[in-house]
Amino acid sequence: QVQLVESGGGLVQAGGSLRLSCAASGHTFGYTMGWFRQFPGKEREFVAAITWSGDRKYDADSVKGRFTISRDNAKNTVYLQMNSLKPEDTAVYYCASGKYGLTSGRYDYWGQGTQVTVSS
Repeated sequence: QVQLVESGGGLVQAGGSLRLSCAASGHTFGYTMGWFRQFPGKEREFVAAITWSGDRKYDADSVKGRFTISRDNAKNTVYLQMNSLKPEDTAVYYCASGKYGLTSGRYDYWGQGTQVTVSS
């Protein structure tokens, strides 16, 4: 069993930055970590993923060059650095743990989500 707790969300002006954190506990060795986001009334959308060793990363086209995923296995924490934020980035952001992939079905464990709101 894996427990995930996100933090770092909030309200920021367009062009600003936020760093989301996801603290993991339980059996996390070898798992890929991912970030997804969900807009009101929409399905969860892939944002970024990173393998256990960090040798593979993937970012969605919508965030490429603006968001960076990283992890610190010693702290069991994964981060999402979000720069140049846009109002269309406003969503609930979820951390997930599972197998490497771009779809939510590849991930077995989910955090409770953290709200990110970008004002124009």
